[in-house]
Amino acid sequence: MFMPRPNPLINEIPDWQSDGARHLWLPYTQMQTTPLGLPVAEAEGVHIKLTNGRKLIDGVSSWWTTCHGYRHPHIEQAVSAQLEKLPHIMLGGLAHEPAYRLASKLAALCPASLSHVFFSDSGSVAVETAMKIALQYWLNKGIKGRNRFLSFYGGYHGDTLAAMSVCDPQEGMHRLLADTGKQQLFAAIPHDEKSRAAFDALLDSHKHELAGVLIEPLVQGAGGMLFHSADSLRAIAEACQRHNILLIADEIMVGLGRLGKMFACEEAAITPDIMTLSKSLTGGTLPLAATIATTEIFNAFLSDDPDKAFMHGPTYMGNPLACSAALASLELFEQEPRLAQTAAIEKQLQAELAPVKDLAGVRDVRVKGALGVIETDGLGDINWLKQRFVEEGVWLRPFGRIIYTMPPFIATAEEISQITGAMVKITTEWAERRAEKKAEKGG
Repeated sequence: MFMPRPNPLINEIPDWQSDGARHLWLPYTQMQTTPLGLPVAEAEGVHIKLTNGRKLIDGVSSWWTTCHGYRHPHIEQAVSAQLEKLPHIMLGGLAHEPAYRLASKLAALCPASLSHVFFSDSGSVAVETAMKIALQYWLNKGIKGRNRFLSFYGGYHGDTLAAMSVCDPQEGMHRLLADTGKQQLFAAIPHDEKSRAAFDALLDSHKHELAGVLIEPLVQGAGGMLFHSADSLRAIAEACQRHNILLIADEIMVGLGRLGKMFACEEAAITPDIMTLSKSLTGGTLPLAATIATTEIFNAFLSDDPDKAFMHGPTYMGNPLACSAALASLELFEQEPRLAQTAAIEKQLQAELAPVKDLAGVRDVRVKGALGVIETDGLGDINWLKQRFVEEGVWLRPFGRIIYTMPPFIATAEEISQITGAMVKITTEWAERRAEKKAEKGG
């Protein structure tokens, strides 16, 4: 029977974990070589409390979701009140207040003309929904053959089949299954006039078969926290408009304040045809995602012909509890200074991560909003890095070539300093270990 590797940081394994670890298949994990996860008892604010009493600052907002921190009372109260009335009801033929209020709220917040909201329960499904809308949009308009998508190297859009097909086929985590994306086109994000002209020419040559272009605006997340400029994003949007190709903005990671504005697209002053949201939408409390389309796209599905309807419907779409959490989360952006907090975190990250720029093996240090990234030429033993961060009282998840932080917006200056201090200290240790190993090989 499978038995997971022990974790040197766990002295006493709870019964629920020792029993369940033989059966639970974990995400993004080589189960044979990865140690047991740290057992969590509770979380509050920016802190995770383990069953052994150790407290960790969550430096990655629980996969980029807990923007307001854990257990914010405003969100808890909203969910609790909704739970007492209506935990779930199907949206097929029935209606409930939280979903309708949230749709109106999102339409008011989003860039102009993004006014029709389709709910689902995860970011991957939101992307699948966007792709399916784009495909059927052209068919509903009587245009056949537009059944391919273009996305960008370094991009990541989810783990379900269609979303996976538009992830980077060379360097992405789904490269072993790259055949699923053979029908799609991939391009480098254009960064100057020459590459923008080449991108424009690529769209021109494929415009009769492209249903849409997918982009993570300003930062490509799971592909390595790769940044591009607002000018590049604007050039992509303008090229799509010239060639009458739908632009899908995947704001699942970057949206809702993470990069300094409510939506990343705002920085480039563009409005995509379709936008996807999830992650921070409920403040990290319940699963919910939204695919938001323009009025023009929505109108293409209005007809007396039932075949022109959008035949899609996740069972738990628009769940009342999740919608109540999302409404409360969005209210916090109005009631508390979230974007000002993001700006302050950005300045602090820029100042406090700077010392590692000159370390051997460090390629780049970059910051955008409440996101700080140290890029190396290859991390090596990631389990050692994770262990060291825990020993320093910080929960971070380095991957690929990067050590990064995406703290909750409510983190204090002292808490941010604990995160950055650990990043600088452990990156310095990593560089020293790397130099020692090179010297040993050389000797």
